[in-house]
Amino acid sequence: MLSLVGVGVRTVSFLRIQVYSVGFYADLNNPKLKLEPTMTPDEKIREIVNTCACEIRIVPTRNTSYSHLRDAFIRAITARLRDGRNNGDTTEEEAALAASPIRKLKTLFPNTTLTKHSPLDIFLYPPTPGNARALTFRDLGSIESDWVAREFVLHYFQGDGLSPPLKKMVVESIESLQK
Repeated sequence: MLSLVGVGVRTVSFLRIQVYSVGFYADLNNPKLKLEPTMTPDEKIREIVNTCACEIRIVPTRNTSYSHLRDAFIRAITARLRDGRNNGDTTEEEAALAASPIRKLKTLFPNTTLTKHSPLDIFLYPPTPGNARALTFRDLGSIESDWVAREFVLHYFQGDGLSPPLKKMVVESIESLQK
């Protein structure tokens, strides 16, 4: 069962235009989840994403196109791939294995409008031994790749996060689990 861990709004540009609301859900009751008090908030988020089923829910605050979202997702995941290779977090083998799922991700999105207030749910299945993790875009399709699935979700929390209020609320929620 997934629990709402945090919500926020994604804003862009200096005009502070609200693009979409975003929620992060996770299976915090997963017995494999081990959050240690000595872990940093970013390490705890990574542990949740590495261990649990998770969901990102995007709800546009204005009409947008799926192709606009697709382009943003591809930019984000390719930037994480480049950065991971540069700082040694991503091996050459992981990078090579990610290429095909990234190409498939580009094909999932129709050339239509995602209307205001229509949710787009992105579900990360929990890891299962011997199988690549699936990342499912509701009603659009899935990709199977441990690296792409994990890094797609983690990109929402890099630095201050795509939505600083989301990251702040997630960190607060995680910290309250250990009290």
